[in-house]
Amino acid sequence: MTQLPVLFDVTDTGIATITLNRPEKHNAFDDHMIQHLTDIVSSAIHNPEVRVIILSGEGDNFSAGADLSWMKRMANFSEEENIDDAMKLAKLMHTLYHSPKPTIASVQGKTFGGGIGLISCCHTAIICDDAQFCFSEAKLGIIPAVISPYIINAIGPRWARYYFLHGQRFNAQQALQIGLCHEVVAPEALNQASQNAAENLLKNGPNALQATNYLVNDLSPFLINDDVMQYTARIIAKLRVSPEGQIGLNAFLNKTKPNWNHS
Repeated sequence: MTQLPVLFDVTDTGIATITLNRPEKHNAFDDHMIQHLTDIVSSAIHNPEVRVIILSGEGDNFSAGADLSWMKRMANFSEEENIDDAMKLAKLMHTLYHSPKPTIASVQGKTFGGGIGLISCCHTAIICDDAQFCFSEAKLGIIPAVISPYIINAIGPRWARYYFLHGQRFNAQQALQIGLCHEVVAPEALNQASQNAAENLLKNGPNALQATNYLVNDLSPFLINDDVMQYTARIIAKLRVSPEGQIGLNAFLNKTKPNWNHS
């Protein structure tokens, strides 16, 4: 039996849990998983029985970002193929970010790149105290383009620039400090803390919650729309097929150092 890359469950009270389900790959996503997750998020948003959405990851880690096999395929894509590919991830982020229903990211272990994008798209983020995060794209000669609008909205341009440029890991307390998350808990308390947050949201008027999300999105100084999605998709596509991007990706895939790394 084929394992589903994303699981979905909803309680009688309207709490939906969407679970990334590739624990053997640290919940890294490829094009198939991205499409599946986009469909499920969209379905939950339009399901009248769902009032709150929890996004979680099966296993030890929330999400390692891009899947290695997917990255190998992308390295051989043309620029136009890379644009189409990047737009699929952009659509996922856009769908999750613009959810009128409250969303909660329930995060454990390591989360890199696009996985941090998912966290930033959620309205509430609860993480384990041993969580680790990293934007390592610059080390590969590319940038976290598609997820950048959501990261910048979550933590601000100054911290986003710092972590994008340096590509170093940061921990749960640093994530709390910069605004990536709202609550840090022990690993054994994560599920209960996420459920408590969801149940707290159920105490509020569903129309008021949706109106609040629309209000904040409408008043955000940086609007994330179709033009932004196209812009970020084209940037990452251009860098993926550039000489530096090809050198960086191939060095990563072959476990060697790119020619600019003399450390």
